[in-house]
Amino acid sequence: MSDPMIYAGDAAADAPVPGAGIGIAAVERDIGINKETLRVWERRYGFPMPWRDASGERMYPPEQVHRLRLVKRLLDAGHRPGRIVAASAQELAALLQPPAPLDGVASTVAEAPEIRACAALLQAHDIDGLRRTLAQAVLRRGLAGAITEVFAPLTTRVGELWMSGELQVFEEHIYSESLQLVLRQAIHALPSHVQGAGPRVLLTTLPGEGHGLGLLMAEALLSLEGAACLSLGVQTPLAQLPPAVAAHRADVVALSFSGQLSSRAVLDGLTALRELLPRNVEIWAGGSSRALRLPGLPDGVRGLDGLAAIGPETARVRELLESRL
Repeated sequence: MSDPMIYAGDAAADAPVPGAGIGIAAVERDIGINKETLRVWERRYGFPMPWRDASGERMYPPEQVHRLRLVKRLLDAGHRPGRIVAASAQELAALLQPPAPLDGVASTVAEAPEIRACAALLQAHDIDGLRRTLAQAVLRRGLAGAITEVFAPLTTRVGELWMSGELQVFEEHIYSESLQLVLRQAIHALPSHVQGAGPRVLLTTLPGEGHGLGLLMAEALLSLEGAACLSLGVQTPLAQLPPAVAAHRADVVALSFSGQLSSRAVLDGLTALRELLPRNVEIWAGGSSRALRLPGLPDGVRGLDGLAAIGPETARVRELLESRL
């Protein structure tokens, strides 16, 4: 006689409690992964591994439902199914660890009160209040202070809330759009004599890196330092960067990396880009990606240690360009 609790795999750690389980329709509704996708993963990756109830319906143990929630959050962040579906819960949790603060400010520094206020406004869906508080931070602290003291750590906090399930994807998107709006307004409000006196900087991310908030914060700080900035947005194909550099006579290509790309993809992309660009065009790589903190950055690529490094690096390039005149 066949056992009604048959698994598609044999991972003992995910063994169900007899009678316990969540139906496939409930998993689809509560997590947002459709039934057909769950069946494909079952065949292709051996996970999830449902058992069948008396009527033959797939039932998912609580441990597997928890893993599926982690998988869904990683998929929403841009990871590919082939990399994460078969990963253990521990591996998934490690991928969901919040990145290091974008600004490199030590944890002992007192948290700006705007951070808690903005997080609460976002969770309360008070979008007008959120945008007003972000704009007031610029007025009170200045653009540079608002970025390093509020916006960068707040972005990290929003990421943590999303990873813990306290924010939904649409709420994170609302935060991103709100901060982009405030930053662009602040950049456009800079006096004309401030912008354009320094190096020419092209800003973008590599294919597969869809996060642009760090890029926009870098653009704002560069503009304050007098750099002439041109942002290409996110995920510019590598082959398009050399003609863009030539057309706009860029001195620097600045790239932002979150934890979305693997370390190998980051290093391979930087290596390929360095080979495509003239040697006199600098490549700056910044952001929270762990790859930037590992030894072995390609020759000719400068890893920026947080947003605070932008000022000194811009001054260095300005002096270098002036020495060539």
